[in-house]
Amino acid sequence: MRPIAVRAFSTVSAAGVGQAALLAALRDGRTKLTPNVSTDPPLATHVGRVAALDDEAASRHDAGATLPPQLAERWDARATRLAWLGLNADDFAEHARQAVKRHGATRVGLALGTSASTIGVTEAAYRQLARDGGFPPAMRQARLNTPHALAMFAAEVLGVAGPAVTVSTACSSSAKVFALAERWLRLGLVDAVVVGGVEALGASLLWGFASLGLLSATPCRPFDRRRDGISIGEAAGFALLERGDEGGAGEDAAARLIGHGEASDAFHMSSPHPQGLGADIALGAALARAGMAGDAVDYVNLHGTASAKNDEVEAGLVARRYGPRTLVSATKGLTGHAMGAAGMLEAALCLLALGHGVVPGSTGCEEPEAPDPAFGMRLVLAPRAQQIRIAVSHSFGFGGSNAVLVFAGAA
Repeated sequence: MRPIAVRAFSTVSAAGVGQAALLAALRDGRTKLTPNVSTDPPLATHVGRVAALDDEAASRHDAGATLPPQLAERWDARATRLAWLGLNADDFAEHARQAVKRHGATRVGLALGTSASTIGVTEAAYRQLARDGGFPPAMRQARLNTPHALAMFAAEVLGVAGPAVTVSTACSSSAKVFALAERWLRLGLVDAVVVGGVEALGASLLWGFASLGLLSATPCRPFDRRRDGISIGEAAGFALLERGDEGGAGEDAAARLIGHGEASDAFHMSSPHPQGLGADIALGAALARAGMAGDAVDYVNLHGTASAKNDEVEAGLVARRYGPRTLVSATKGLTGHAMGAAGMLEAALCLLALGHGVVPGSTGCEEPEAPDPAFGMRLVLAPRAQQIRIAVSHSFGFGGSNAVLVFAGAA
């Protein structure tokens, strides 16, 4: 596959707003998960909450957790405020608007991954039903009661008028947008694509996973022998993709997307294929597009949800497909599982690892369970300084919807 240049990217998570905050948290290695205080009745779990959305002082400091009046009138919701933070972090909106100027608004596309979108607005409407059982008039906002709301919001903010698509494939959503963007660029449908992922905390996500018995009461512990479930987080992030030349991505690129793979094993609604069939196919396709074998990979950001079966299956995949020098880690113990935004957040972690020579640790994993020694020898527990040339991100979603991304340094 011809490399795709990552011209700019932004990130917002429980670690804070912007690349610098995430990099500092990555190097520190301590969890940013906090006890859940947002559900009524209370739900005993930990979450990765973006403090800037709740803290007035933090909102002022981060210059943008509140929408400007002209947008708030039509778009105000926790999820759109989170998207606004992501669009304005790391000067991303300016980079995107410059792309619109270079190529024209209709030649810039937008692909956004999310699981729940603005469902918080719909939840609020159901809590305030009118006497006739319908939504109260003030809550009948068609633009906010749709899964496509966040993509429409981002396109309006950035002035993008090319194709705009919402991808909602659970945990792989905002990894799959990179693959979609590569196809658009390769086929000449557009000249640049804004890809992103946004997921805000809400009752539907928290209670939905609680009903499945998948939430941990403590901060999650990926690949630890005591792991007992996931910790949900919220996050937003965006990246600007353009065609790269054959030899490199150009001086102004942060990195290159050099491979992607997707597969759907459709084994079960919430459990992975016991032999990791779909994940294996997605990884094989990504490595083939990158023109390399698994032993050429320096670092893998694992899906690593801290659920018993997911970690077991993924450990087997790593042992089969990567060489002994490849290092791996799981970062959801740091930020929480950002669901539809997880792919974008963990792509950002890979980009930071490439750009700053740091291997993330596996926050929360203190007593690793490594049924296969070939996995255990690769698992990094504490962050370390090390140059990385090739980084891979795994995103394995409900229903067996799997995606793998391969990134290389800019030079």
